[in-house]
Amino acid sequence: MNFDPSRRVILAGLLSATSVLAAPGAFALSESEARKLIDTAVAEINKIINSGKSESQMYGDFERIFRKYADVPTIARSALGPPAREASSSQMNAFTDAFAGYLSRKYGKRFREFIGGQIEVKSARAVKTFQEVQAVALLKGQPPFEISFMVSDRSGSDKFFDLLIEGISLLKSERAEIGAMLDKRRGDIDGLVSDLKKAG
Repeated sequence: MNFDPSRRVILAGLLSATSVLAAPGAFALSESEARKLIDTAVAEINKIINSGKSESQMYGDFERIFRKYADVPTIARSALGPPAREASSSQMNAFTDAFAGYLSRKYGKRFREFIGGQIEVKSARAVKTFQEVQAVALLKGQPPFEISFMVSDRSGSDKFFDLLIEGISLLKSERAEIGAMLDKRRGDIDGLVSDLKKAG
């Protein structure tokens, strides 16, 4: 199914990460539960970073971690934005799978910069309807920088739905990237899926 780019532009302002992800009422997820999730995820990331594996093997491992600890369907739907409402279920499934691989390659390349270093979880705090788990990346010969994981149990299990690296939101940056890619395809979601499989 195609989505008119002009409609995407008009509707883009109607969708934001908070409107998609915020759940009504008080959240049940505690700070300790959110921190435990990210402690485990970060331990696996650190293990991969310093595993000595090839680049392609590392990307596969990063995708496994992403699918295990992230709310992939929610992230994918938010990144696609308004066109997700027009997409068929099969298109959304294909987009979600392609998007997961794309993100794993893209951010896997960034995490390769951490070889010889590590990520340390520092704290967790309640923010609106979710928990923010703050960590710091320690790289050899470079100043440390912050990484924050936004964690929610809205999907039915504890998952992170956004990642901030040096204050830059994965959701916001990817929504802009995906929107630009979709515009180039004149709203063709199937074409976008094909592009994502080669991107990252």
